[in-house]
Amino acid sequence: MALSREQMAMRVARELRDGDYVNLGIGIPTLVANYIPAGIEVMLQSENGLLGMGEFPDEAAVDADLINAGKQTVTAVKGASFFSSADSFAMIRGGHVDLTVLGAFEVDVTGAIASWMIPGKLIKGMGGAMDLVAGARNIIVTMMHADKAGNSKLLPQCTLPLTGVGCINTVLTDLALLHIHDGTFHLKELAPGVTIDEIRAKTAGKLVIPQQVATMVF
Repeated sequence: MALSREQMAMRVARELRDGDYVNLGIGIPTLVANYIPAGIEVMLQSENGLLGMGEFPDEAAVDADLINAGKQTVTAVKGASFFSSADSFAMIRGGHVDLTVLGAFEVDVTGAIASWMIPGKLIKGMGGAMDLVAGARNIIVTMMHADKAGNSKLLPQCTLPLTGVGCINTVLTDLALLHIHDGTFHLKELAPGVTIDEIRAKTAGKLVIPQQVATMVF
């Protein structure tokens, strides 16, 4: 069965490394803050000028003035700092973010990502994704493997306006974990209950499947 949003966030959190500076995009990526593995310390960064985000607050701890880039209320950890969005983007563009986690509409075998608009539909703005995919040292995309009609979102070539090119190397979908290199999606892990045949059917881009594929454990 497909992973829940929380399970996707849990799996991404396992990719965090002690000492990382991490930017979490809007949507599923923001949930990663709730699942930081024990024994490691990371500093979560938000484009609106917060370094040191913590878990989402319970009702008693909500502070309406403390928000992330998605306008959600958040908490701040010990040692957090607040600064202007200009300084925040200087940090991103200067290559000081070790990992960014963001959503996408499409990803292709070249590592291109389309995440900021669908032509003909209302958009609020492009946000900071273009800066993040250009400036972060490592990028993980979280997304649905297929759209509501069952069409693959892992493609030979993106069809929507691009956010960045040649920048994505890891994709976590609701069905699988895949790496991208040499113009190919490489299957690394399956969600519990998901079959290789299902991945084949829902992956439009070139796909390599090893003899043994691990199943995620939660």
